[in-house]
Amino acid sequence: MGKSDSDSDQKDTSLRRRDFMKLAGLGGVVLVSGLGVRSYAADDYGAPRIGAMGKKATETAQEFYFVQLSDTHWGFEGPAVNPDAQGTLEKAVAAVNGLEDQPDFVVFTGDLTHTTDDDKEREERMKRFQDIASRLKVKTVRYLAGEHDASLDEGAAFQKFFGKLHYTFDHKGVHFIVLDNVSDPSAIVGDAQLVWLKADLKKLRHDAPIVVLTHRPLFDLAPDWDWATRDGSKVVDALMPYANVTVFYGHIHQENHHMTGHIAHHSAKGLMFALPAPMSVAKKAPIPWDAAAPYKGLGFRDIEADVKKAEYEITELPVVKA
Repeated sequence: MGKSDSDSDQKDTSLRRRDFMKLAGLGGVVLVSGLGVRSYAADDYGAPRIGAMGKKATETAQEFYFVQLSDTHWGFEGPAVNPDAQGTLEKAVAAVNGLEDQPDFVVFTGDLTHTTDDDKEREERMKRFQDIASRLKVKTVRYLAGEHDASLDEGAAFQKFFGKLHYTFDHKGVHFIVLDNVSDPSAIVGDAQLVWLKADLKKLRHDAPIVVLTHRPLFDLAPDWDWATRDGSKVVDALMPYANVTVFYGHIHQENHHMTGHIAHHSAKGLMFALPAPMSVAKKAPIPWDAAAPYKGLGFRDIEADVKKAEYEITELPVVKA
């Protein structure tokens, strides 16, 4: 969605948070997810159930919101899947810039670029992606690698353009942990990173609000489709003692909401093409472009954190406003 040509209609063309409440399976309502304590129940399509955090962990916390974009696959070509492959990322950036209230930060959860065996071309794609992403109004943008970015060179090009493959940051009372489960082509986090993760967690209270950002799912969603992390259970085990953990990830190009114990896992839609529901077809392949409903299945999300109430409010937004 591009910007308005005049100030008079800018307000009308700006995407607003909560304008689009299209969470699949929840009756069109925004999903409210407890900060890892509770999410919605799979058999409950009414009001989601919310958990509570410890008072000490939230007494100085603030409300904020951020935007998650994922799987932009810059460099992909396939007119039958997305005839606007060269324009979709720019439209998504314009849509985020058109939000009436700008987010605290934006995070891209992997597969920024599409796989290429050519090292020079890989860097060219990352450079072009970086140029387009730099047009975001928001000052802080976080990046994660996907396997398309990092598996062929162990993340060398990604690190050149975007920095570390795994890291942490804190924002208004929430501790964010960025995990790398893509630079090893065997789809693992690996022992060294697990040691790093456990050392980081030891610094936190057990009621601390924690958000994990990663590319692949940390549970076995569909291992035959590479929708899993081979040692993801070790990550989940390390997180289990902490009462308020939520995971946001990409990779599967669609919404999926899953619980491992009290930990909620939420995947995001992609921005280049949609993929079928897990194991719903014999062979995983991008869903063909629907000319009658362009950009169907593509989108990004607004994630509002009310840390004191231990809630995330997730609103799904389209690439182009209908």
